[in-house]
Amino acid sequence: MDIVWFGLSCFRMSERGLATVVTDPYAPGAGMPLLKLKADIVTVSHDAPGHNYLKAVKGERRAINGPGEYELGGVFITGITMGGVKKNGSQSNTLYVFDFEGVTIVHLGDLARVPSQAEIEDLGAVDIALVPVGGGGALGAADAAEVISLIEPSIVIPMHYKAGQSELKLAPVTRFLSEMGLTHVEPLPVLKITKSALSEETQVVVLQPAA
Repeated sequence: MDIVWFGLSCFRMSERGLATVVTDPYAPGAGMPLLKLKADIVTVSHDAPGHNYLKAVKGERRAINGPGEYELGGVFITGITMGGVKKNGSQSNTLYVFDFEGVTIVHLGDLARVPSQAEIEDLGAVDIALVPVGGGGALGAADAAEVISLIEPSIVIPMHYKAGQSELKLAPVTRFLSEMGLTHVEPLPVLKITKSALSEETQVVVLQPAA
């Protein structure tokens, strides 16, 4: 399957013969380019312009913006409310677990705290974790590293950090890489992965923003 990153928390995930998924499309502004995407499914982690701009995604797409279990176009999706807290104390973040014919991906949305062990177990086995690392209301570098140690995925793709021309007040990915004991990771334009290529040891993959 292919995973492409467009900046912030927006990804496109596609596998031949299955529905294409776009996560957290963002509104233009603050140095972020205009998104022009197509997908069968769009997921929204929470109601904010950086995560819910459905107009950026064309096609006969189905929007999912909350917890529940879904099966669309051969993709199984589980939405779980976890780890985003509004000023009134209510939970506001939905993370999503996607199953693309045995390749399991979790998109943590704007997760803002380290989950409990019980919450981690609710995710099940995770092959690929899309993890916020730049702060700005979501996990910073140190907490992101701790979350990864709990989930133990085969691949980690950092998201929601300062990249390109973005004017948002987010930390760069280098801070997260340092927390992971890495000095440099060469960015890829796209991650192409199969179930058989996944390893037991956690690997960090940095993607170039495609937008």
